[in-house]
This record gives sequence, C-alpha cells and structure tokens, in this order.
Amino acid sequence: MTVAASEVRVLVSPDKFKGSLTAVEAAEAIATGLRRGRPGVQVVTLPVADGGEGTVDAVVAAGYEARTVRVTGPTGQPVEAVFALSGTTAVVELAEASGLRRLPDGVPAPLTATTYGTGELARAALDAGARRIVLGIGGSATTDGGAGLAQALGVHFLDAAGAELAPGGAALADLHHVDVSGLDPRLSGVEVVLASDVDNPLVGPEGAAAVYGPQKGATASDVALLDAALRHYADCLQRDLGVAVAAVPGAGAAGGAGAGALAFLGARAEPGIALVLRTVGFADALVGSDLVVTGEGSLDAQSLAGKAPVGVASAARAAGVPVVALVGRLAVDAESLAAVGIGATHAILDLEPDLAVAQRDAAPLLARLAEAVGRTLGV
Repeated sequence: MTVAASEVRVLVSPDKFKGSLTAVEAAEAIATGLRRGRPGVQVVTLPVADGGEGTVDAVVAAGYEARTVRVTGPTGQPVEAVFALSGTTAVVELAEASGLRRLPDGVPAPLTATTYGTGELARAALDAGARRIVLGIGGSATTDGGAGLAQALGVHFLDAAGAELAPGGAALADLHHVDVSGLDPRLSGVEVVLASDVDNPLVGPEGAAAVYGPQKGATASDVALLDAALRHYADCLQRDLGVAVAAVPGAGAAGGAGAGALAFLGARAEPGIALVLRTVGFADALVGSDLVVTGEGSLDAQSLAGKAPVGVASAARAAGVPVVALVGRLAVDAESLAAVGIGATHAILDLEPDLAVAQRDAAPLLARLAEAVGRTLGV
C-alpha cells in the first residue's frame, strides 16, 4: 500500500560535513533531496552538533537568538564571535573566539594562544542575563588550561614579582599565585555546563599538551614545556584554591580549558551530543516522525565513541524511529552501525570517488543521496 506523501514525516538532523558544509547547509541539502524524491513529504530540519564547533549554529537554527560580540582572538587580535541566547540560557562555543579557524592566516601559536576571548563571550552572556551557560569546547587553538578564560572573568595569575602573566600556556610555568578575589560574582548564581566527550586528564601522556598539542602546531619540545607548565598550574590551583584538576577526566579538553571551567566556573561536564539534543528540543521534534536522517562528513570509529550521528540514532532508536545516515565517507561496518541504531548508510564518496570534487560539490551530491532515500518513503 502506498502512503500519501503528506502523511510521511522525516526529521533531518545532521552534524556538519567538516570542510564542506555546516550542519545547517547539510540539513538544507538533505531536505531538498527528500522533497525531490518524494514530493509533498513533511520534512523537519533540526541540525545538531556534538558540543564542539557548530554548536552555536545548531541552537540558533533551533530558535535561539544569535548575539555577536567583538572579543579577543587566540593571538590577541579582535574577532567577531557569536553566542546564542534563549531566555536565561546561553550557549557559548570556544571555537567561536579561541578556535583554530581564528588564527590569523592559519599560523599556529601553541605556546601563546589564549582562551581570553571565550571568557569575554561568557561575560557577554552574563551581561545579557544568562543564568545557565552551556560551554561547548572543541576545535581550540589553545593550550592555556583555561587561564585566559578565567582572566577575562576577573581572575589574576601572578608571577613572583606580582605581575600578571603573559597569555598562553607556556607562561604558566612562571605562575606564583592565583588571585580569585576579582572573579565575576555573578558566576556564583549561574549554572555552567561543559559540553564535552573528551576524557583526557590535564597532564601526562594522555593530557592536553601530549595528545592535542601537536594538532595546534606544538613541537616535541613545545609539548614537554606545555605539559610541565600545566602541571605547575595544576599544583598552584590545588595550593591556592584547594581544587585538584590534574587527573580529572575531561580536564584536558580544549587545551585544558576543561580544567579552567571546572576550577573557576564550577562547571559540570555532560556528554556533548546528549546536551545538544536536549538544548535543541530533539525529543519533541522526534514525535510523529516516520524516519530520521542524520549524517556527518566522516562516519568512522571515532563517531561510534559518541559523535552526533550516533547520539541522534540512539535517541531515535529509543523512540522506535528508524534512522538513515548520509555521510561523506563511510568507514564503519554495517553490523557496528546497526548496533547503534543506524539501519542504512549512504556515502557521497560512493557517488563521487574524487575527494576534492566530493568536497566541492558536497551539497548537490548529498541532495542526490537524499533523493534516493525519498523515493523509498511511504511505499
């Protein structure tokens, strides 16, 4: 029996296709293809993210208000960054102010890059009346332990002469005293939730510098210097604040920004995708859906550890709604995908094996994949 197109409802919730499409653009391309393959189908787009880059875009697409603020970029230059606001809940994304994409000409600054701008975004959220701040971290250019974030909110990091430390992780080696007397008092009445799936500690072989430093341009000697500086930083935090962060899972997220959020903002961590799904109202949007279409640029083993498409699929499976994933590249077997609730997967590289062309033409190719899915709906 054929079901009327108007009676078929599809929820489209992809993450970004990194280097090609934002989550919003991916959702639009999928929706276009579905409607082409099944004219009249009800399509609801609800882009998602895993708590890292793209989180603000996702919540703005879900109805949050975008607020633009001029803040300090990772190397001190001013940048225009956006946070999102709905009522008294704000979503602040570290990558907006302190991300790799904010490095001038893409030149890394592993020893001196700062999260100060992220703190300025949080301060702007407080100024806007936020009583709950969701802090999405990921894609950072920094390894400063969140010290810059804290400085922008009133904390002073002083050397032995009583002078303020220079920006960046390397300067933490000279930290003598942490002064929190100027910390913004509004934070005491604000809930801060850290959206992160990273469980790395702050220091050591699995720490912020060792694991993520090389991705930010750190040489082997830079990594050793940064790890020692972060270890000293952690010692000072424990001595001056009574807060132990060195070995806390997740403290190493975003170059140690996780540690700064835990120590100075009283943050609690939650898995990124679960937090984002709640924030954008995924459960409500899922009601009445016959199919969920999700996706991302590369569906691989890392995705299975808790990235957005797997979080979407898990939530849909719990509600008894089937899931199709449309991706750029597929590197997971069907059995593993079925185990997390993804019933079928189609990849752009199966249509266009030339990676450069596939990335350039990602939107029309993604629409073609969705069109094929659309033809199967309601029949």
